[in-house]
Amino acid sequence: MSRKRFEEFFFTRLQYESGDWDVDQRMPSNLLNSLVEYTTLPVNTRENIVSLSSDEIFNSPFCYLSGHKLVEFTATERENFKKYVENGGFVFVDDCNHDIDGLFAKSFETQMEKLFGPGQLKKIPNNHPIYSSFFEFDGPPTTSQELNGWGDDIVHDYLKAIEVDGRIGVLYSNKDYGCEWDYDFRNKRFYKIDNTRFSINIVMYAMMA
Repeated sequence: MSRKRFEEFFFTRLQYESGDWDVDQRMPSNLLNSLVEYTTLPVNTRENIVSLSSDEIFNSPFCYLSGHKLVEFTATERENFKKYVENGGFVFVDDCNHDIDGLFAKSFETQMEKLFGPGQLKKIPNNHPIYSSFFEFDGPPTTSQELNGWGDDIVHDYLKAIEVDGRIGVLYSNKDYGCEWDYDFRNKRFYKIDNTRFSINIVMYAMMA
């Protein structure tokens, strides 16, 4: 694929053979609802599920990958992931364990080192354009998953990324945004501040950068 413009945004969840890819099942519809609510971006409100080993990935403007367990890509999955990212694709990767030393984090970071080289997945500064691409943030919003004592009980004050030609190709979170946004979108009325707002920044950056 190349950095082509898409007529409408659609959400693609990546299915991979190892681990548990099918998590946070209500999150995509919540994110898509927020895009409709806050932006004028044309949105397809149906979640796509695409195998990482399939060439369908190259027709997607935005991909999501998550899980709790081992990430060990097959040869075809590695080839497609690298080709997709290096040719203008955007993958948002979220660790459901929000655990620096957890199995998902360790194994995914190892995969990125094998694909892109040591040190390519690195912290992005908290004034990165992704934090001002729509709403204004002074860094990655903290999640309730980090504050409730579950997991490693660590608040991660950064996100990591792999950049290609000056733009993020892989955005990587240890903060468990997937679980944070995994609720029926109609329940947002109970929140003083809509916690899905940062998802809008991520999508708008992916589509416009």
